[in-house]
Amino acid sequence: MENIRNFCIIAHIDHGKSTLADRLLQFTNTVSVRELTEQTLDDMDLERERGITIKSHAIQMDYELNGKKYILNLIDTPGHVDFSYEVSRSIAACEGALLIVDAAQGIQAQTISNLYLALENNLEIIPVLNKIDLPSAMPEEVKDQIVDLVGCKHEDIIPASGKTGLGIEEILKAIIERIPHPIGNVNAPLQALIFDSVFDSFRGIKAYFKVINGEIRKGDKVKFMATEKEYNADEIGILKLQDSPKEFVSTGNVGYLFSGIKKASEVKVGDTITHVKNPASAPIQGFEEVKPMVWAGIYPVDTDEYEELRASIEKLQLNDASLVFEPESSAALGFGFRCGFLGLLHMEIVQERLEREFNMSVITTVPNVLYKAYLTKGDVLDVHNPSELPGPNVLEHVEEPYIKAQIITKSEFIGPVMTLCINKRGIVTSQHFLTTDRIEMVFEMPLGEIVFDFYDKLKSISKGYASFDYQPIGYLESDLVKMDILLNAEQVDALSALVHRSHAFELGKKMCEKLKELIPRQQFEVPIQAAIGAKIIARETIRALRKDVTAKCYGGDISRKRKLLEKQKEGKKKMRQVGRVEIPQQAFLAVLKLD
Repeated sequence: MENIRNFCIIAHIDHGKSTLADRLLQFTNTVSVRELTEQTLDDMDLERERGITIKSHAIQMDYELNGKKYILNLIDTPGHVDFSYEVSRSIAACEGALLIVDAAQGIQAQTISNLYLALENNLEIIPVLNKIDLPSAMPEEVKDQIVDLVGCKHEDIIPASGKTGLGIEEILKAIIERIPHPIGNVNAPLQALIFDSVFDSFRGIKAYFKVINGEIRKGDKVKFMATEKEYNADEIGILKLQDSPKEFVSTGNVGYLFSGIKKASEVKVGDTITHVKNPASAPIQGFEEVKPMVWAGIYPVDTDEYEELRASIEKLQLNDASLVFEPESSAALGFGFRCGFLGLLHMEIVQERLEREFNMSVITTVPNVLYKAYLTKGDVLDVHNPSELPGPNVLEHVEEPYIKAQIITKSEFIGPVMTLCINKRGIVTSQHFLTTDRIEMVFEMPLGEIVFDFYDKLKSISKGYASFDYQPIGYLESDLVKMDILLNAEQVDALSALVHRSHAFELGKKMCEKLKELIPRQQFEVPIQAAIGAKIIARETIRALRKDVTAKCYGGDISRKRKLLEKQKEGKKKMRQVGRVEIPQQAFLAVLKLD
């Protein structure tokens, strides 16, 4: 156990975690030159295309220092604010963390929040100044920022470059010297923490675990404490680039387990594995439940694929424990699922993974957050969907979730960032300068306002220099109304939204204009209306496609033309009564990108 080190790499998005991980793998000869690709640990096509890490990836390296052999378990984590749950799970399986800061960009919001996550779990922090070889690097300034933040000495910060491989040896040496080895009792009953799981289509579910106490051997009869199910440990092993089966995995080490589990619901991330014969007295504590921030409906385009969609989401949930879902139905879209996501990027990634990995074509409804409706009788309802909101006759008031948003940006962008946040009903609570030209601003604002396109707008007004992070702070009363969209006088429940009364008119107008562009013209006139209750607040009309029925009338009396036009008008009226208007998939998505 003295020779094991478990550590993760944490940083803001795009500060070079995965590239640095590549260099560590290369330096310790864990991956041969032939196997090495850019971002070796990112095994999804999506991760490579977008250049972001979505999943945490664990891998074991062997390294020798001063004649002693060490086992290093590395977990590379995502940097985007939407995947912070992945980071919190990785941190639970580690004793130390490499905190990576880009020498050109300095400290960003996610750097700070990931650092706090690590400090709460008492991890040893090793600060690394990455991308030191860039011409735009400002090593001395950024070092001062790190010293202020972490409270370390200047000489504790390791200058490095993931591209050239500079400083890799110093990092490995620091990991062995500074990070404590895992503490545990080999002779105690087995306790192993499941920190991740994936679905293998040939062998069932593969669970990743860290052994806290005791040891697990191949063929042992094990029990999962949360679900109280028992299994045989068919294969256990450690995580190299390919799985490496072993006879046993001992205290402090990280490994994987196949036990022929076929059902997704039987593996809970954060569960404890123990032996059936000699069980541990209690499960491992301190593993937080995921809190979804954004809710949206996911429906199959073809209603017959409902069961297939359920199976696909269950398999995806294994690989992404922060996805929460429950069945629901909609008048416009049939049967589907209400899914909880950690943010908009997370929602986009889930939708794309369903399409790529499971060949499911799905429709996503307008995302919203969880509201609490207080009724006059004194009951409290959870409202996931605008259509669930009770009528005004029984409703006393509605509360919506508020967050504390932390934005770090250059001082020249203070004005635009302020304007954006105040337009989104934000209140400034504090602001202070981190350096002469970088400022940290803290706002309190409704979560519902940042669900749509807040992050994209923030990036564009600050030319990519602002970074953003948030924590929920609870519910506050708000003046919200339900806005419906009527198409040909029929309500489309998938486009309903709960909005603040002050924003309802302009949002309704924009939605009607957008839908007018996207819905194809019909043989009859189609009115698009936005309504609050029975009151219409905005309207656009899609003109009918008309045949020129008077073409064969030349000369003669005007009444002949009028007769033909009246006849056509009657036909159009009849058509409008029985006509159905199909809404294209782009219309659902375009509503999210309203400016």
